[in-house]
Amino acid sequence: MAEAVHTGRRRMSFAALSQALRKALWRTPFMVATAGSVLAVAVIWVLFPAIAPHDADLIDGSRSLIGPDSGHWLGTDQLGRDVFSRVIDGARTGLLGPLILAAATTAASTVIALVAGYLGGRVDAMTGRIIEVLYSVPPTIVAIVVVGVTGGGWWTAIVVLLVFGLPANVRLARAAVIVRARLPYVEAARTSGLSGVRIIGCHLLPAITPFVVAVFFLTFTYGIVDLSALSFLGLGVPPGAADWGRMIAENRSNLFQNAWATVAPAIALVLIAVSTNIIGDWIYSRYESHGRSR
Repeated sequence: MAEAVHTGRRRMSFAALSQALRKALWRTPFMVATAGSVLAVAVIWVLFPAIAPHDADLIDGSRSLIGPDSGHWLGTDQLGRDVFSRVIDGARTGLLGPLILAAATTAASTVIALVAGYLGGRVDAMTGRIIEVLYSVPPTIVAIVVVGVTGGGWWTAIVVLLVFGLPANVRLARAAVIVRARLPYVEAARTSGLSGVRIIGCHLLPAITPFVVAVFFLTFTYGIVDLSALSFLGLGVPPGAADWGRMIAENRSNLFQNAWATVAPAIALVLIAVSTNIIGDWIYSRYESHGRSR
């Protein structure tokens, strides 16, 4: 009976928080526009083959560095490739890599934080020490060194950023779990004889789910900036790939011939990075304000 009461209470609380988030979102036009911009880029990414006016990799030396016209809306780059098509195609690597990185990092950090925060004791202490050691290593610098020395590609960069970016997420999630693991309803669930797996799955995980979603968006922002920085330096994606960071690097020397070849991918990169960061901060602030009001 106690199990049903406490589980129901937690589910109701999470449902109430979700409803509050939806209402708050629609009362904030700026957030609707921000979320809409991210959704629009995601839709363009999916529909690229149907909406791109040109092949993103088609080279036409006779039309290099021309300005915007009816045939090329954003002009062409130094190899005569259509800038608009390449910006759209760049969303594939620009979004897919950070999406994989954010999903993997968030999932792994949540599991580690839930287990360590709930069990406490030596498990939590050992986890904390390992996390502190890894946290002291800058992920971007390590990724530059590893990918540059080994000649690894896109997947190598993602794995390195995952391993050394994980500690920051674990620290945040672990702190949230520790606070909630000491709340009365969790203690009551332990007293009633519920297993640790059920307590984690039915009580702790729902309690930190909005926090996990916020961390996912913030990790996505970190991923898109770091992966684009690597590609700007010539690491990760192969040469000639339609990637926003690589496009900025390749065209920055031709800024005065056709500025759009550099500015357009920069705008796309900043738009997505800022939008996802705003969404993550907004969800986290709502999560914190809801927690303080309870």
